[in-house]
Amino acid sequence: MQNERKVALVVGANGVIGRNLVEHLTTLPDWEVVGLSRRGGTDTATVRHVAVDLLDAEDTRAKLGGLTEVTHVFYAAYQDRPTWAELVPPNLAMLVNAVDAIEPVAPGLRHVSLMQGYKVYGAHLGPFKTPAREDDAGHMPPEFNVDQQQFLERRQVGKRWTWSAIRPSVVAGFALGNPMNLATVIAVYASISKQLGLPLRFPGKPGAYHSLLEMTDAGLLARATVWAATDPRCANQAYNINNGDLFRWSEMWPKIARFFDLEVAPPLPMSLETVMADKEPLWEAMIAEHGLEPHSYAEVSSWGFGDFVFSWDYDMFADGSKARRAGFHEFVDTERMFLDIFADLRKRRIIP
Repeated sequence: MQNERKVALVVGANGVIGRNLVEHLTTLPDWEVVGLSRRGGTDTATVRHVAVDLLDAEDTRAKLGGLTEVTHVFYAAYQDRPTWAELVPPNLAMLVNAVDAIEPVAPGLRHVSLMQGYKVYGAHLGPFKTPAREDDAGHMPPEFNVDQQQFLERRQVGKRWTWSAIRPSVVAGFALGNPMNLATVIAVYASISKQLGLPLRFPGKPGAYHSLLEMTDAGLLARATVWAATDPRCANQAYNINNGDLFRWSEMWPKIARFFDLEVAPPLPMSLETVMADKEPLWEAMIAEHGLEPHSYAEVSSWGFGDFVFSWDYDMFADGSKARRAGFHEFVDTERMFLDIFADLRKRRIIP
């Protein structure tokens, strides 16, 4: 299978996960890539983009009906909603519509990869069992990640294709206009702090500053996702994918501040969504002053997600040894990951 021509359908190709997955697949000699997203994209020699509204079953069938050559579906789409219950219908519908559209027309379909997260373990609800393991007991719904996996499990029975469920921690990588991008949250927050002559204060709950947590590098995640989708040993299983190290913000925060040439002041709990709501004029002025790329404030703002992550005043990590036992042995140093992403954002002229 490794040398056979494979065609990837990356659903959610413009997000931090999908974008890095597309980039990884284009480096592999035996893959063609089709990227799905609401906004679409510019076609290249290696990637074809399709703009589609996955919530519209008819539009999805029309746009995907000609993709008969697809062998692997990588599902990483997400739509945000205000409550956990409201997240279920759209996020389940998008997956169902995508599979309903592609399965009947793609006779060579081999695998459907589902991107999940630690919400499967109830990590978003409060202190949960750590390290979380793939066979841990479930929790009270609603939870769209669980509903999506159950749909694939039922749909796969008696079929030639297989599925995998990939469970990263907080994913860090480059993508703009994404509602869940912690590295950009920190970079823009630090840049605005510096512009105002302020030290870098940790804005989360007091307990969050000292809790243990982990991250998942988007590049590492892309490589693990392709591995699980192509290794027969991984068929119809879930895998935690993380960098392999743990950290506390109390240790990481001063290193981040040093990158931005900032002092560190004691933590001060505050809602970024609230205190950063009036900073758009300042951001526009920073673009002009520092010659930044003219990305809107909305494109670089994920303050609600930052508040969510910085509210975890409990340990947040999972056991990644199942993937290692199955053959995926890569790891990433999380401090190096953050600094590399910040350097990349500077190189792209996203931040000063």
